[in-house]
Amino acid sequence: MQVTFLGTNGWYDSMTGNTVSVLIQAKDYDIILDAGNGIAKADRYITQDKPAYLFLSHMHIDHIAGLHTLCKFRFRKELEIFTQEGTKGMLEAFVAEPYTVPFKELPFKNSVHELATGTHNLPFPVTCLPLVHPAPCFGYRLELDGRVIAYCTDTGACDNAVTLARNADLLITECGLKPGGESPDWPHLNPEMAISIAKQAHARRLALTHFGAEVYRTLEERRAVQERFAPECPGLVAAVDDLTIEV
Repeated sequence: MQVTFLGTNGWYDSMTGNTVSVLIQAKDYDIILDAGNGIAKADRYITQDKPAYLFLSHMHIDHIAGLHTLCKFRFRKELEIFTQEGTKGMLEAFVAEPYTVPFKELPFKNSVHELATGTHNLPFPVTCLPLVHPAPCFGYRLELDGRVIAYCTDTGACDNAVTLARNADLLITECGLKPGGESPDWPHLNPEMAISIAKQAHARRLALTHFGAEVYRTLEERRAVQERFAPECPGLVAAVDDLTIEV
């Protein structure tokens, strides 16, 4: 299984990358986590011959802005899009005239589904739990091909993140804050918080993404985080756009 970080910025695009989107290439499916502007690069990596699934964490613009690029794709099998309960209407209002090509006019079969908190078979098991964020936000746990991948962005430290990451082969978390940074009024993680979640959950590997564009202004700052914390978190990855790792 391959995981490619299509976009690794939080809030806005900058010289360090596009806004957040992650591609998982499994044996039978292509799975995309969030639809920041990085999603536009997905067709560099996939044939579009497999069933495709897109999971949205929440409605903040840096996680859905790339939806306006869906019209460039030619999925030969259905793209199924999953979002939280109560947000399908917002999503359909965003992916619509006059802003962009509406879902119903895209050049491939697609559907939008709302998910309740809990575990669902879609057909692979997916668990979604609420995270700590000013806007309602889901974290996800996906189980397929004998692997477990957990995805937690945007969030502060919380028990649900640990639950989703329990014994995961790969935990992907946000890293909106610098080491030691705090943001109690707008919860996000710093590297120490993300590592704490990974350790509590006994996750085998941790990848950091969704770096605050206004906080991490250079890729060197990300590399410094990886170098500083790798000794206490072996296998730590500070993701950059177009990085692919094997899981």
